[in-house]
Amino acid sequence: MVKDQIILGIDPGTTVMGYGIIRVSKNQPEMMAMGVLELRKYIDHYHKLQKIFSRTLSLVDEYKPDSLAIEAPFFGKNVQSMLKLGRAQGAAIAAALYRDLPVYEYAPLKIKMSITGNGRAAKEQVADMLRRYLKISAEAMLPQLDATDGLAAAYCHFLQLGTPFQESEYKSWKDYVSKNEQKVKNTTRTKGV
Repeated sequence: MVKDQIILGIDPGTTVMGYGIIRVSKNQPEMMAMGVLELRKYIDHYHKLQKIFSRTLSLVDEYKPDSLAIEAPFFGKNVQSMLKLGRAQGAAIAAALYRDLPVYEYAPLKIKMSITGNGRAAKEQVADMLRRYLKISAEAMLPQLDATDGLAAAYCHFLQLGTPFQESEYKSWKDYVSKNEQKVKNTTRTKGV
């Protein structure tokens, strides 16, 4: 059972930052908002970072989330793009930390896998699954997939809250079993009775 809370999800970017906010009530998630911050009109990279920081801060102040879930930059061949994306992510994280929010980072593969069951799923597939899971009307869906990517980060975090262990604590189920032998034995014994 996941406690009632609000989760802000962000898909960082230097041309478009996507965001989505979900409220979890009685273990049921619902979308509160999603949108994008368009950054194409700003030429100066530092000005873009300031806009990312400010918009993230305003989302935190408006929706009062309990945590930030953010998509981690993926490793690409273009080092300059990676650096800019990392800075964009850092600006959003800094805004959350400025308001004392805990931050959870998820790889794109992890987000896609937890929502679609396929780590290589297309953005459109992720958006469609979120629409179904969160019961979002077709009219409420935005054409910018960056928005649903932000929502996906929030939904992925919601799903992780319901798992029996934290990702950093155990490396695999085998690792979980080896560190919790007594629990596993008791569970097996109970089921066998």
